[in-house]
Amino acid sequence: MSDGGQRTRGPLGTALVIIPTYNEAENIRLIVGRVRAAVPEAHVLVADDNSPDGTGKTADELAAGDAHVHVLHRSGKEGLGAAYLAGFAWALARDYGVVVEMDADGSHRPEELPRLLTALAGADLVLGSRWVPGGRVVNWPKRREFLSRGGSTYARMVLGLPMRDVTGGYRAFRRETLEGLGLEAVASAGYCFQVDLARRAVRAGFRVVEVPITFVEREFGDSKMSRDILVEALWRVTQWGIEAQAAKLRPGRAAARRPTLTRPPSTRPCAPVP
Repeated sequence: MSDGGQRTRGPLGTALVIIPTYNEAENIRLIVGRVRAAVPEAHVLVADDNSPDGTGKTADELAAGDAHVHVLHRSGKEGLGAAYLAGFAWALARDYGVVVEMDADGSHRPEELPRLLTALAGADLVLGSRWVPGGRVVNWPKRREFLSRGGSTYARMVLGLPMRDVTGGYRAFRRETLEGLGLEAVASAGYCFQVDLARRAVRAGFRVVEVPITFVEREFGDSKMSRDILVEALWRVTQWGIEAQAAKLRPGRAAARRPTLTRPPSTRPCAPVP
């Protein structure tokens, strides 16, 4: 239920940064090192989908030398959503108070993670947003930006979501938020996984905050985006929109309580990480 930001929230606890990987051998050492430098108290979970390029082995080497680094070896490539769901289950089975989604390719800058965690002190879910004032993308072709902005706008309009960046994958959840999203019913695998979690958070009345980030296009490795992923996202978002409209027409349906979404000013100084 929305609280207008007035509900007293407990301390954040230890953060776990989940980094899904498939063929990220060129990036994994660098990104894990940057996370550990940016937030030394955080832990990292590399969720590797049996990468043939040896990413999992490299992650094991990192874990052997750092007690804050862990590896979840999965049997094969099943999509971003499946990797995150496995990572969420791993985190919830342990004593982590915060769970963070982050790409392995450096597009999500670990140096901005303290700002997300600071915002989470007064929220249930924080989105690193490219499309709010202060947010931006670097080294993206115009066609890619158009697709991303268009996809986010379509999802917002069809699903009635208040946030600007619905599809972004740099996010920080409180443990209680993940527990309240009904993750056991999530079936989205690719691009629309992020839309699914956003709509579930809104529907559950959680307080969502957007923090501007700079999204940097990867330097090494290949993008995992594909036509099939985009088609799945379009189909699922449309299906969810139709279901939501149908639910509104059912007699006796209780009025939905809409959550509060706030966006901190991009110039606001950051407090120390809780």
